[in-house]
Amino acid sequence: MSTAAINTVNLVKIYQTGGLPVPAVRGVDLRVEQGEFVAIMGPSGSGKSTLVHMLGGLDTRTSGEIWIEGERADTLGESAWAILRRQKIGFVFQFFNLVDNMTVADNVELPALLAGASPKHARERREYLLGELGLTEKADAAPAQLSGGEQQRVALARALANQPRVLLADEPTGNLDSKNTRDVLRLLGDVHKQGQTIVMVTHDARVAGLADRVVTLLDGQIVDDGAIAPARRRPKSGAGGVVELRG
Repeated sequence: MSTAAINTVNLVKIYQTGGLPVPAVRGVDLRVEQGEFVAIMGPSGSGKSTLVHMLGGLDTRTSGEIWIEGERADTLGESAWAILRRQKIGFVFQFFNLVDNMTVADNVELPALLAGASPKHARERREYLLGELGLTEKADAAPAQLSGGEQQRVALARALANQPRVLLADEPTGNLDSKNTRDVLRLLGDVHKQGQTIVMVTHDARVAGLADRVVTLLDGQIVDDGAIAPARRRPKSGAGGVVELRG
């Protein structure tokens, strides 16, 4: 059996609220194969974001194991997690988290440069990604000059800049209108076809329809885990190659 991109074993997260334990994730076993696109769904408070934040080392687990490409990750310290993210993991947040005092171009190039790419390669990667997301003319703008949809597309470009082995996305279309959602989904679909592993939290069934598999959480536990039929999953290209969402 090939090495999984992500594998969790009995993963648990318990928050302490007013001295009382509040379980957010309870005994999750999740295996994501390399090149797989997994959507994580569930009602608000079901543990979706907590789970994906633990997978990226942004939140610590209470117990259990996290393996990234065959290497134990949950025991890593903060600096080692930072190196792992720089080398292997891209993260897209719902609320962008762009660096305010850097241009769009610099925001997108930074992860590739930190990962050791040459300035030429980082620039070429940035130009490609901004072009794919219709943001070429915004390269010299500051994040504050962009709309919410534009900022989210910049955040996606930044997450893909160092060509991460795994892309983690927490509600990447949660604040977007339908056009911006289509742009983001088109790029996600394209990089997935190129072999990108994606784990994406979403509340939108149309967005989840792009995935190979949907994992449903309820009260911090997996209650459903199933593949999507290929006929339903594959996006239909409309004019200009834009993904046409199906209800």
